[in-house]
Amino acid sequence: MGKDIRKYSHGKLVQIGEIHRFEHWYIDNQVYFITARCRDRFPAFASDRARAVFWDRFEHYAKEAGFVPWVTSLMGNHYHTLGYARDGQAIGRMVQRIHGSVAKLVNDTLVERRRPFWAEAGHQDYFDGCIRDETQCRRAFRYTLTQSVRHGMCGDWREYQDTRVRVELDAGVKRALELGAFLEGVPYKRYFRRGKGGTSGT
Repeated sequence: MGKDIRKYSHGKLVQIGEIHRFEHWYIDNQVYFITARCRDRFPAFASDRARAVFWDRFEHYAKEAGFVPWVTSLMGNHYHTLGYARDGQAIGRMVQRIHGSVAKLVNDTLVERRRPFWAEAGHQDYFDGCIRDETQCRRAFRYTLTQSVRHGMCGDWREYQDTRVRVELDAGVKRALELGAFLEGVPYKRYFRRGKGGTSGT
């Protein structure tokens, strides 16, 4: 496939029972889907102030990391983003800094502080998926774009102020194909539970 994959995991065990450990893949010149949710589905982003904090920190650290978001949607307790990373190693630092600063500043707006703010069991505080091909890219884009509709918040994503499109789908796909920015040849569902198609990690 011709790409250098650098892996990171919070745990040392490669496998627990039949389930492969959760890990992040850091790959240069790669289209990524990234998502995270507040612990216990708490609606930390219900207020305009909290949402403004998220967007300010997301845009700041995305720019710092050289991550180009194509489409991003922020809901009351989670967010999704799809975009291009020139430097894969910067993805981990970017998410860490977004999450750390957002947790601190949004907690300042809440009546009761949330600790931990993001992390689920096993330190799985976010999911990053390396996009394999054009078909998966188009599906991930539309999935992110239509979050507000899927959650019943509006009838058209254009009515929802917290869905932001920076790169149109066709333009993004065309450029990704030119750059070879899809992880072709690697099945998306790398790890399976018996009788299920669950995946663990990127």
